[in-house]
Amino acid sequence: MTVTGAVIKNIIRKLFAGEDYRSEVLALINAEFLQYAVDFFKRVACAKLDNKSVTVDWYKKEFLNSDLYRPEEIAIHSGLNKKTITNTYNSARKQIVLEASLEHYNTLYNAINGLTDQDDLDVALTIKFRDVSVALNINESLIVINTLAVKRSALRGALWSTSGKQVEKPLMITLCALFQVPKKCFDQRNLPESERESDFYLFDETGKDYPCEVKLMGKGNPESADAVFARGSRVLVANKLSETNKQQMEKDGILWVELQTKDGYKRFEHVLKTLSIPCKPFAGDLEKTLEKILSIILSDDVQDSVTPEIVLQETMFNDKSDSELLLDLE
Repeated sequence: MTVTGAVIKNIIRKLFAGEDYRSEVLALINAEFLQYAVDFFKRVACAKLDNKSVTVDWYKKEFLNSDLYRPEEIAIHSGLNKKTITNTYNSARKQIVLEASLEHYNTLYNAINGLTDQDDLDVALTIKFRDVSVALNINESLIVINTLAVKRSALRGALWSTSGKQVEKPLMITLCALFQVPKKCFDQRNLPESERESDFYLFDETGKDYPCEVKLMGKGNPESADAVFARGSRVLVANKLSETNKQQMEKDGILWVELQTKDGYKRFEHVLKTLSIPCKPFAGDLEKTLEKILSIILSDDVQDSVTPEIVLQETMFNDKSDSELLLDLE
């Protein structure tokens, strides 16, 4: 799953402005879910129409025993998130997912039958598609509602994780460009295998590397400190940090930047100077400068098509000077 370049740009703008970026991810979750819901209702309507004389097993036939869907889609149709079964994908795991999905669906259907047999409540969904109305009884309606609920939960988890991962490098590159760090000091190409665990690396003029962690999470989340200590990072850039986090990192000599505070990004200059990495203070128009930087490193298209590494490679290969900047702000 990918996050578009446009959303990443908006997240970065909000982080530099000291604002909460979560509304951008929530908007993306809503858009993805609503599109999925519309498409799913269309498939349900068509499947129901094609199985007029079939019992309630039409849903199992069309959505669980069909070769049209991937195992993770079948799991969602059964009301089960594939991640609760396995994160590994191969032929053996595929069969496990399919078997677990069918077992879960049968359990769910029996539970719904037991619920509706004991209650006078009636729920029915009517889907109108191409001027044809399709009615679902209470059992069918609850199965469809449950499927949509599971899908939204899966989208939520995936997009929160994906947005954080895909913002890491563009955010760090933007910070470096803003403070006029030479490109050789944040070139992420050809990192040794031993240096690929951290989110980002800074380099001083001697080539010494400084591992950096980027964590976008809620205030007080202990994961921020845990990740930094576990990976031996020298720098942490986060949207929110607790006072306990800050005190612990300062005690252990770890440099930090908290973005979701007034002018929080400016602390990155202190980090660079402490590490003896060439930089210049920034005192220009932040909004206009961000637009210039982001237009260089990101596209509004799907993020997978334009990664920061690719953009940097294209601009770096023709460098005539090791001190050349990604964008000269003077």
